Amino acid sequence: MATTNIIIHRRFQSKSHTRQYVMGGFFVLVGLLIYILFASQVAPTAMTRFIMTPGGIDRGVMGDWLFPTQTALFILMGISLLAGIYQIARGFAGWTNAVLGLVVAGFVFCFLAWSASGKQLNLAGMLSSAVLLSVPIVLAAFSGVISERSGVVNIAIEGMMLMGAMVGALVGSVTKSSWLGLFAAILSAMLLAWLHGILSIKYRINQIVSGTVINIFSTGMTSFLSQKFMQPYEFLNAPPMFTRIPIPVLADIPLVGPLFFNTNLFVYAMFIFLIILQVSYFKTKWGLRMRAVGEHPKAADTLGINVLKTRYVAVLLSGAMAGFAGAFYTLASVGRFDEEMTAGKGFIGLAAMIFGNWTPIGATGAGFLFGFADSMASKVSLIGSNIPPQFMAMLPYIATMIVLAGVVGKGQMPAADGEPYEKG
Repeated sequence: MATTNIIIHRRFQSKSHTRQYVMGGFFVLVGLLIYILFASQVAPTAMTRFIMTPGGIDRGVMGDWLFPTQTALFILMGISLLAGIYQIARGFAGWTNAVLGLVVAGFVFCFLAWSASGKQLNLAGMLSSAVLLSVPIVLAAFSGVISERSGVVNIAIEGMMLMGAMVGALVGSVTKSSWLGLFAAILSAMLLAWLHGILSIKYRINQIVSGTVINIFSTGMTSFLSQKFMQPYEFLNAPPMFTRIPIPVLADIPLVGPLFFNTNLFVYAMFIFLIILQVSYFKTKWGLRMRAVGEHPKAADTLGINVLKTRYVAVLLSGAMAGFAGAFYTLASVGRFDEEMTAGKGFIGLAAMIFGNWTPIGATGAGFLFGFADSMASKVSLIGSNIPPQFMAMLPYIATMIVLAGVVGKGQMPAADGEPYEKG
C-alpha cells in the first residue's frame, strides 16, 4: 500500500513539474513573440492613442490614453519573460492559471498597441462592442446549460434563436411594440423546444438528430417567410427597438459606466440571468433535482423525482432563453431581420458552455472571450491593420476551435447528458 502511494505521489509530482515547465516555456515564448512580432516592428518614437469613451456616449466620459508604443511593448515583454523564468524556477502554484490569463491579456494589449501605432483606436468602443457581441453567445450558452444539466443535448439553439429573431421582428413590426415582439420571440422558440422535447424525451429519438432537424426547419422557414413577406413589405420588418437605459450614478463612472450601466435591457438581463441560474442550480433544491436528473436519472427517479417532467421543464426553459437571445438581434441590435443573421452564434454558445464547464459563471466568461475576439477582429480591420481582413474575420471562429481543442475531454459534462431515459 505504501509503495502504491509513493508511485502515485511521484506520478503526480511528475505531471505537476511537466506543467510547470510547459507553462513557463509558454510565458517565455509569449515574451519573445512580443519582441519579434511587435516591439521590433515599431519606431522608437511611435505613439499609440486609445480613445477611452465609446462613440455617442456623453456620460462616463474619460480622456484619451496616449503612450509610447515601443516602451509599453518592452515593459509587457519583460513581464512575460520574468513570469516565465519564475514559473520554470519555482512555479506560481495555484496562481498559474491567473498568470496565464494576464500573460495572454498582455499579448492581446501588445497586438492592439502595435496595430494602432501612429494611429488611434477607440478601445472603449471596442470593449462596448465586445459586451454587446457577447450577449447572444452568453444567452445561448445559458440555454445549453439549462438543457444539458438535465441530460438533454440541445444543438437546436441556433434554430431557436433564428426563429425568435424573425418572429420578434415580425410581431414587433405589426404591433409596434418591442415588448410584444420579445414575448412572441420567446414563445416561438419555446414551441420548437417543445417539439425537441417530444422527439427526444417522449419518443427517445437521437437528440443530435432532433436538434439538427429543428435547425434545418428554422433556417428554411425563416428564409422563406423573409423572402416572401418581410423583404417585399418593409413595414413587416421595422420593429421598434429597446434603447439604452442609463442607471443613475453608475452610468457616470468613467469607462465602466458606459460599458455596463448605460446599455440596453438585454445586457442587464444577461447579468440577472447569470445570478439566477448560478444560485438556482447550486444553492437550491430545484437546482439539485435538475442536476440529479442529468447525472443519474435512475437514482433521481428512485428518490421520487419525475425525470421526464423535469427534462421537459428544462428544455422549455432552454428554448425560452434561446428565443430571448434571438430577439436581441432584431429588437436591440440590428433592428430588422435578415436571413441566417444569427451566423452560428448558437453553436459558439455551445462551445462557450463547454469551455465554461457547464456552469453559468464559466459560460459567461467564455462568452465574453468570444465576444471580445469578434469585436477586436472588426475594430482592428477598420484601422487598417497589416493583417488581412479575411483572417481577422476568422478570429472568433479560430478562438472557438482552439478552445474546443484544448478543453473537450477535460470538462465535466453531466454523466447522463444525451442519454434518453425510460422509466423501468
